[in-house]
Amino acid sequence: MSSDRDLALKARAWPFEEARKLEQRVGGKTPEKGYVLFETGYGPSGLPHIGTFAEVVRTTMVRHAFHCISDIPTRLFAFSDDMDGLRKVPDNVPNQEMLAKYAAVPLANGDILGGIPLTKIPDPFGQHESFGHHNNARLRGFLDTFGFEYEFQSATECYTSGRFDRTLIVVLQHYDEIMKIMLPTLGGVRQKTYCPFLPISPKSGRVLHAPAVEVKPDKGTIVFRDENDQLFETGVTGGKCKLQWRADWPMRWVALDVDYEMSGKDLISSVELGTKIARVIGGRPPVNLTYELFLDDKGEKISKSKGNGLSVEDWLKYAPWESLGLFMFQKPRAAKKLYFDVIPRAVDDYIQQLEAFPKQDAAQRLENPAWHVHAGKPPAPPGGRAHLTFGILLNLAAVANAENKSVLWGFIQRYAPDASPKSDPLLDHLVGHAIAYYRDFVKPTRKYRAPDETERAALSELAEALKTLPADADAEAIQNEVYAIGKKHPFKELRGWFQALYEVLLGQSQGPRFGSFVALYGREESRRLIERALKGEDLSKA
Repeated sequence: MSSDRDLALKARAWPFEEARKLEQRVGGKTPEKGYVLFETGYGPSGLPHIGTFAEVVRTTMVRHAFHCISDIPTRLFAFSDDMDGLRKVPDNVPNQEMLAKYAAVPLANGDILGGIPLTKIPDPFGQHESFGHHNNARLRGFLDTFGFEYEFQSATECYTSGRFDRTLIVVLQHYDEIMKIMLPTLGGVRQKTYCPFLPISPKSGRVLHAPAVEVKPDKGTIVFRDENDQLFETGVTGGKCKLQWRADWPMRWVALDVDYEMSGKDLISSVELGTKIARVIGGRPPVNLTYELFLDDKGEKISKSKGNGLSVEDWLKYAPWESLGLFMFQKPRAAKKLYFDVIPRAVDDYIQQLEAFPKQDAAQRLENPAWHVHAGKPPAPPGGRAHLTFGILLNLAAVANAENKSVLWGFIQRYAPDASPKSDPLLDHLVGHAIAYYRDFVKPTRKYRAPDETERAALSELAEALKTLPADADAEAIQNEVYAIGKKHPFKELRGWFQALYEVLLGQSQGPRFGSFVALYGREESRRLIERALKGEDLSKA
């Protein structure tokens, strides 16, 4: 066994912990199907969202960790539940009136007339064979953007091709046992109408939510009443029926022999029920990781319908996707707030891990989030030895009132002559992101204030010091001088001095390491900035 594998078998990062659970599940041997199967699920009634990204990127991290401890081949299925009936019309698609004709309809007796399967509804965008096909294409395009390695799987294809037939017959044979598992979880009215099988109406093509009138396991059929209260008998195979969600999930685990699938905290009860059903029908549940849900800035659960969350598109406007990947890596079992204010910190965390990686030994690298984000091959940090953080770029954009990248690159190349957009594309991307974030979030909220007498005296001394420091003084030397000046003046605590620098000079309560900012912005430019503040000039204007 190689030393790298030895280290991976001992690594504490959570993807390795999950990988070792998976290796124990298969007993260190290749399963009969020839590979270990990872799965992620997608409900295509809406467009891909940040939860979709989180699940795929985290599963990919576990898959890569598994490759480090085992030579067993793996596959990753991105499974789309595209045979589901349309429950309601999403708010963010065109042709709402057309789609409404295919959505579920509440009935007077409290029942629901199910919607048409998503792959049988016309595409409201007019681009694909169906609404389901459109959203499936969006899912594949979404995943391809990030270079994920996966295989797309369609519920419609699996049901109609017969791929699920054998397992569906087994489910039917264990109908009574599954009902005993499911009924205690339902309300009184729902208990009377529940059936794990949902027939596709031969008349309307809708997914019917109807109780079984008679179950015939020997024939592989069930008798239902249709939407006109007429009896009809239908087979459960060949796409004539689909399963309710909580029965469908374990059926899929067994039919495909899924080895690993993670899911959100909101699905804990579904995992528990699915585990019981999978065992009843002769299979075993996959290794599961339950991850916490994302919260908004008020601590409330993020909801697509509420629109209180942050989309992947939002994040990518202001930061590289790798920083989002790192955010997803960090403590998946802990609830995290996900809103615009977390982006700068996430980007700087990402840069910090990239900078640390070359200095770490082999064991430490396996714990580094950047190793997991980049499948073991993180790129060089942006700016090379210049150590440019996103926070510094944001503040540079603020004092320079930058509207285009060339302004920031002018400062950067004076500070780090070897850097250029061509030689450091990651830094170039960060420059663009910093300008966008500054324009949309920092600029509208900047509030400069005048210095008090203590602050004015300290600022005056700092301006003079910037003129007299040696020409070769680096960021560390400047930071030491700033620190020393703060210690000389009667601030209640040193933090108050740095807060004054940020509020007076940058118009915000927090900021970067000030010595690094001065080194990048320029000592003479920083001195003039201080003098303008002391004169009471409007620093929001260049």
